[in-house]
Amino acid sequence: MNSNSNNYKKWLHLGVAILLTGIAIYLLILPADYFDHGGAPMCLSVILLDMECLGCGMTRASMHLIHLDFAGAVYYNMLSLIVIPFLGFIYLKTIFSSIKKFRNR
Repeated sequence: MNSNSNNYKKWLHLGVAILLTGIAIYLLILPADYFDHGGAPMCLSVILLDMECLGCGMTRASMHLIHLDFAGAVYYNMLSLIVIPFLGFIYLKTIFSSIKKFRNR
């Protein structure tokens, strides 16, 4: 690979890390109940079958969970206590991996 390609990938990894960090900060700045006052449902299960799926309420639950409102998270979706920490681990791993790749190139 040539130097330009390596330089591009290096800065791409930094951009990914900055973008993911910015998204996390933005979600922390928003109030925990930001998504609670919704309009029409977006879940296809609710729209087509008028039945909630296992993922229904996960966005609202995750917002409450990242603001450490465990009761609110459980109210919207009990599975958030398992799913969100797992996804948070993968999220942080991706950020640190991108930073490491930026530093090593």
